[in-house]
Amino acid sequence: MATTNDPEQLINLSIDKGENSSSEINIVREPLLKGEHHAENYSICSAVLPFLFPAFGGLLYGYDIGATSSATISIESATLSGISWYDLSSVQTGLITSGSLYGALIGSAVAFQIADWLGRRRELIVSALFYFLGALVTAFAPVYVILVIGRLLYGVGIGLAMHSAPMYIAETAPSQIRGQLISLKEFFIVFGMLVGYTVGCLLIETVAGWRYMYGVSAPLAVIMGIGMWWLPSSPRWILLCAIQGKGELQGLREKAICCLCQLRGAAIGDSASRQVDDILSELSQLSEEKEATIGEMLQGKCLKALTIGAGLILFQQITGQPSVLYYAAKIFQDAGFSAAADATRASVFLALLKLIMTAVAVVVVDKLGRRPLLLGGVSGIAMSLFLLGSYYTFLGDVPAVAVTALLLYVGCYQLSFGPIGWLMISEIFPLRVRGRGLSITVLVNFGANALVAFAFSPLQDLLGAGTVFFIFGGIAVLSLVFIFFIIPETKGLTLEEIEAKYL
Repeated sequence: MATTNDPEQLINLSIDKGENSSSEINIVREPLLKGEHHAENYSICSAVLPFLFPAFGGLLYGYDIGATSSATISIESATLSGISWYDLSSVQTGLITSGSLYGALIGSAVAFQIADWLGRRRELIVSALFYFLGALVTAFAPVYVILVIGRLLYGVGIGLAMHSAPMYIAETAPSQIRGQLISLKEFFIVFGMLVGYTVGCLLIETVAGWRYMYGVSAPLAVIMGIGMWWLPSSPRWILLCAIQGKGELQGLREKAICCLCQLRGAAIGDSASRQVDDILSELSQLSEEKEATIGEMLQGKCLKALTIGAGLILFQQITGQPSVLYYAAKIFQDAGFSAAADATRASVFLALLKLIMTAVAVVVVDKLGRRPLLLGGVSGIAMSLFLLGSYYTFLGDVPAVAVTALLLYVGCYQLSFGPIGWLMISEIFPLRVRGRGLSITVLVNFGANALVAFAFSPLQDLLGAGTVFFIFGGIAVLSLVFIFFIIPETKGLTLEEIEAKYL
């Protein structure tokens, strides 16, 4: 059969071959507008593996957060650091702590230019390479400057992974469990934090323990890289390349079918060809043929998606998440919990709570939906921030208030902003701008995180901790208004249906 570069002609050709009837195509297009769709057949084992290895990118991010809290203590110890340059200034220590954050900003900026060219799978492989190099350079750093370079390299891996992992999972997961799988990535981040805190506790008394803490990341990065090398490319990314003329259409269609079969397992049966043609039809109907320019990102449905995604991620950070955790150890000390007075043990306790509440979100997200979890969770966040403000303003002699507020904040955050923020940004962008859209939102995430972390101490000195928490509480109320009026419910919809219905 002669090949063609017109996706509509290809679909017509496949209909002539008897693969689909015209009535079936009409049935496919109707659900796109009505928000209904046919259930996707898949086997659990085949669906979980394409989630597992991208989720290692989140685990390595979380591990870095947990391990660094103990590593900085080890590095600054005259007896346990094993180095002669242990006497670091607060600025130098801050660079070690935040070096991966700066690297993540660099990685997110790079992703804006190369993501759609590399593809989701190859970007995750490159991310694993940066994780591996960053871990080794940091662990074997002979001098301080090399240590900081290692932290930056590791951070680039974080930026690329947090950009590409949600996209790969969203584009390869069956719509029935997409919410659970993307939320599980947040679970892996928190689990990584718990592993990092635990490793830190075990190695904190070891000479040069910080080298081992950072070195543990290297074998995990190797597992991630090998796993992503074995996994197939995203069928949706392959089809996007096809309709944008970046290859021979018939060959790319066959490759997408092959990848989809590998992702769904034997349960998909003979429906892979129909599903691929359905996606091609929907992408053509949604005008995905042209590659988006930077100007188009600020127009029409691209701007609407950017408002939803970047707005949600911005509120996720500026409701004070870094600042509340900053106060965690002090709150436990004030409450008289001697077992938690040690900052590392308090961090392990909070990581366990975060892990449990994230697991709850994973279980219910595809049953209750995104909006109920966001509205309920952020309401709890606002309440907890006002309680913290009250404690530091006029309830200082009742430490139980602060402990209750802290636990309420952590629990509600992991039910709402934590997993749902990343889930929404992976779902809401049209396919042709998903790479650039997510790179912008990831930049917003790490940029806002850095801003809140660095602005908190000066604001605290200027206004007092109570006033700052009241301000965060007010921002949380504003985020509730934003969620109620702006954030759509995407539960159970395919990515193409989300675009057709809400953008």
